[in-house]
Amino acid sequence: MSSKSKGLILIQRVLIWTLYFFSGFILYSEKGILPSKLITFSRIIYPLSVFWLQIRIKKRTNFLPIDSKMTTSQLWFNLLPVIASLLTVIFSLTNVFLYIFGKSIHSYT
Repeated sequence: MSSKSKGLILIQRVLIWTLYFFSGFILYSEKGILPSKLITFSRIIYPLSVFWLQIRIKKRTNFLPIDSKMTTSQLWFNLLPVIASLLTVIFSLTNVFLYIFGKSIHSYT
């Protein structure tokens, strides 16, 4: 891999993590735009999703490590963090985009 593509990957990761941390900042510091149950869920799972994503990226493993030999409990143990993290990413990013959209609408009126 060339240094140019490594630099591009680094820039992409920094931008994604910056957006995700900014969405967490808005999630905890401001009143949520989404329904309160989704905000509460996101506030609980957000720190766990950051650690879970870091572990997955560092180990470079599959996000869904599913094997046909897994028991039901092993399958749920692997699926629940993925589902919770994906929902948290969706909810927190939706919340930050709605927050930015609402602030930009109010600044023009």
